[in-house]
Amino acid sequence: MPVQQIVEKISVEWIKGQLDHFADLEERMLTAPSGKAGLLYIKSITDPQIINRSIIAPFYEIDNPAVYSEYLNSYPGSEEGKTGKQVLELMLSGYACVHVEGELCFFDALKAETRSVSENMTESVTQGPSDALTENLAVNLNLIRRRYQSAELKMESMVIGNISRTKVAILYDDSRVNHQVLDELRERLGTLRIDILQASGELEKYIRSDKMRIFPKTIVTERPDRVVFNLAEGKIAVLLDTTGFAILLPVIFNDFFVAMDDKIQLPFVGRFLKLLRVAGVAMTLWLPALYVAFASYNPEIVRVQIALLIAGSRATVPYPSFVEVLIMLVMMEFLTEASLRLPRAIGPTATTVGGLILGQAATAAGLVGNFMIILVSAVAISNFMIPLNMMSFSIRVLKYFFIIAAAILGLVGVVVCLVGFTMYLCSQRSFGQPYFRMFFLDSLGTSGKQKGGGH
Repeated sequence: MPVQQIVEKISVEWIKGQLDHFADLEERMLTAPSGKAGLLYIKSITDPQIINRSIIAPFYEIDNPAVYSEYLNSYPGSEEGKTGKQVLELMLSGYACVHVEGELCFFDALKAETRSVSENMTESVTQGPSDALTENLAVNLNLIRRRYQSAELKMESMVIGNISRTKVAILYDDSRVNHQVLDELRERLGTLRIDILQASGELEKYIRSDKMRIFPKTIVTERPDRVVFNLAEGKIAVLLDTTGFAILLPVIFNDFFVAMDDKIQLPFVGRFLKLLRVAGVAMTLWLPALYVAFASYNPEIVRVQIALLIAGSRATVPYPSFVEVLIMLVMMEFLTEASLRLPRAIGPTATTVGGLILGQAATAAGLVGNFMIILVSAVAISNFMIPLNMMSFSIRVLKYFFIIAAAILGLVGVVVCLVGFTMYLCSQRSFGQPYFRMFFLDSLGTSGKQKGGGH
């Protein structure tokens, strides 16, 4: 690789001037009988083993500055700095500047402090692979390409962030991807102007088209097998350096209810489990609202025994049913948030004990009915049956709209809210693709094609 000839503007002194007050800027002079070489690098982001093994040791072993210069230029990690801006970017991204025989060469010596591949924490499965993406982009690409050994798997890279200079990789199967979606993604990423980019969720927020929405339009996952599965389905994966999550797009509503071990289960078992998740979402959304409607507006809809049971359990409760529901659901939200923030060693125990004491004390004091405790427990459990947390959080918020509608209009309000909810879903698009698409029709239409699988 050609090297940078020293010019008046870009020199070692110029670089040192630009990096003034860098306490971790290290300069070394290598001296041998045959000649000298200068070495300049930022110690905190360069790997000392690479510096010693690939730069310093070869200088004394080769003992010929001209041959050493050729060695540096031919090394895969070498770059040339054509402009002052590029030189500074190389230095700040972990390159070491080697000055030999009037030439500057920039050698890749980045020290990337990342964790090793570990077990995924947010998307557990009962069977199948359990490894998770890491904060190292090269490791993540290895995890994906090892599973997707096809020449059609293409990768494009770019850098986003004026200050963070975050590396972004776009992966897709060229034979299956929707190229209109791919072009739209390229355009949105290409026009993005921000200073700092550190997380996949942050990038997802920037590339979305609608600012006010309640449902996620992309999947953020830490599972490499989910990335591979969706690539085979024609979706696009966006990976970032420094974060262990990938963005998948475009997605439809149904994608958020697919667990990765569904494919491993027997077909009927997999569909049954998925049906359970959909039923869990329905319970979370409608059960509190129906309780308010039946207790306060429409007790004639349910059997007399159930209506009397609800009325009996609320005999000592001093306020309307929707206040009772809101109090208990907000308490449950407090416990859920506390379980996320508390140390793992005591979190589950503290929240379980707190929930039991809180529920028993509230019932004994006559602040809530026994029926309400059963209802809140069922809602809390069913809410977390959704495999992806982003949709789970949306459903948590959405159920309050149904409760408010039930508090105002009773059962009619629940029905009106359900119709509005369905119309909203039908109007949504994910990168131009219908969000509420009938996925089972797609399955019928593509039954003869080889796809990534799934139910």
